[in-house]
Amino acid sequence: MALKIKLQRAGATHEPVYRVVVAEARGRRDGRFVEKLGTYLPKQKDAAKQLELNVERAEYWMSVGAQPTDTSNSLIKRARKEQAATAEA
Repeated sequence: MALKIKLQRAGATHEPVYRVVVAEARGRRDGRFVEKLGTYLPKQKDAAKQLELNVERAEYWMSVGAQPTDTSNSLIKRARKEQAATAEA
């Protein structure tokens, strides 16, 4: 069973809310998932509230073979930078 870290769309029309999930690679976009890692709100103005992601769990899933999609990979990198910035402050 190949796993991917991908975005699952939720929310209303023109108000998207994405869940960052670990799911089977061949499954549907909004289908069953193994674990929810966080949420992404692209229309949120406040950058701190726009992305909430459990980076430790994402790194765990990547270490056991889950492949992130391009978009989820960029979100994970962004969350790592935000986490490092808050740790320094």
